[in-house]
Amino acid sequence: MGKDRALSDPSALHSQWRNVIEEQQEKLKESSRVAQENMNALAQRLGLMQAHVIRLDALGQRLTRMAKLDKGEFNFESLPAQGGPVDNSALEQISVPDFLSSLEELSVQLEDRSKQLAVLETMIMSRNLQAEVLPTGRPVERGWMSSFFGMRTDPFTGRREHHKGVDFAGKAGSDVIAVAAGVVTWAGKRYGYGELVEVNHGNGYSTRYGHNDKVLVKVGQAVKKSQRLALMGSTGRSTGPHVHFEVLLNGKTVNPERYVLRGH
Repeated sequence: MGKDRALSDPSALHSQWRNVIEEQQEKLKESSRVAQENMNALAQRLGLMQAHVIRLDALGQRLTRMAKLDKGEFNFESLPAQGGPVDNSALEQISVPDFLSSLEELSVQLEDRSKQLAVLETMIMSRNLQAEVLPTGRPVERGWMSSFFGMRTDPFTGRREHHKGVDFAGKAGSDVIAVAAGVVTWAGKRYGYGELVEVNHGNGYSTRYGHNDKVLVKVGQAVKKSQRLALMGSTGRSTGPHVHFEVLLNGKTVNPERYVLRGH
């Protein structure tokens, strides 16, 4: 009867259609609002994933440099090499639920890889730090080993005595350098050693550099591997310009030659 009335009354028909249109517009607005909220959520998730990727790229590049890898072999600045023929029979359109599931799975994988790379970075840094503080190489850039570790004829008494280090002879005033990073624990005169520098490297290791002409560091100063510690001289109980070099492990002198050879 309402339909018949609407057909006979144009104003009633107009009002009915207007109500239908308004109802459809409200539904459309609601659908648009829900779609926009979903898009905002996806945009936010995408932004987080992009931030993860940027962080992973930066971390990967740093690890590549720290591990001294060939950049061309492992390059975080370019896409991974992939390929293969197209199989049109296997092409299918991904559904929205599948897309959201894949997005969530990728986000979890990125977070997991980020943690793994962070652990790897810590391990590499620890390894590099260990390499910095372990005595290796020669205490001079130029010079030759003029006396070895162990029993020898003392140049002053002529008696057989134990030599606690090795001697490197060279030009007076040449650089005496640290064989590892550490902290200076002695910088000055010491009986028998003349002008002495002693460096504590941690893990039980210390090194001594004796008979210097001039000391260039102070007690408590942090030094890096290969940093200049002193100038070669002949102070103390010495027959000529050289550096008396000792390596101590847990307070006891050990043969420095094996540590010197590690630097080659």
